[in-house]
Amino acid sequence: MASKRGKQTVRDMFLSMAVISAAAGVVYIFVPHDENANPVKAVDYRVELLTARRAAPYPVVAPDGLTEKWKPTSVSYDRKAGNSWHLGFLDPEGKYVAVEQSTSPAKKYVTEVSQDARNTGRTKQVAGETWQHWEGSKYDALVRHDKGSTTVVTGSASPDRLAEMAAALKAS
Repeated sequence: MASKRGKQTVRDMFLSMAVISAAAGVVYIFVPHDENANPVKAVDYRVELLTARRAAPYPVVAPDGLTEKWKPTSVSYDRKAGNSWHLGFLDPEGKYVAVEQSTSPAKKYVTEVSQDARNTGRTKQVAGETWQHWEGSKYDALVRHDKGSTTVVTGSASPDRLAEMAAALKAS
């Protein structure tokens, strides 16, 4: 009797697995899914921008006039971490671009947010403003020092896309 019960248990286990697999297959077939869809969701940063502009001791910038092909992906403001403002985007080619501002000590802050980029000693004129050009193995950056704060446009995007973002930045 014991050996018959052991065979039934194994057979029941295989039948159960077949039923579960069939149910999973039906769910997979009938639940819509798009393998080509971009899994990154756009964020609405307007509320955080208004909050940061009220709280920060410097003029907080955000882009104005970029095409809808630029997708905002992340936003934060941290008063305790040097009044740090962060706004992340994917550019039209899907490369990352971030706008970073802070009252933290500039050299350490820029190195941190640009993933260890280094100052090249060169500058770039963007929309009438002079930006320092930093280069790194992961990210490049455009850096501008203002009264009491540092603004960094950094990311894996091309230098032209970084400049496009820098040109679009407005304080209000």
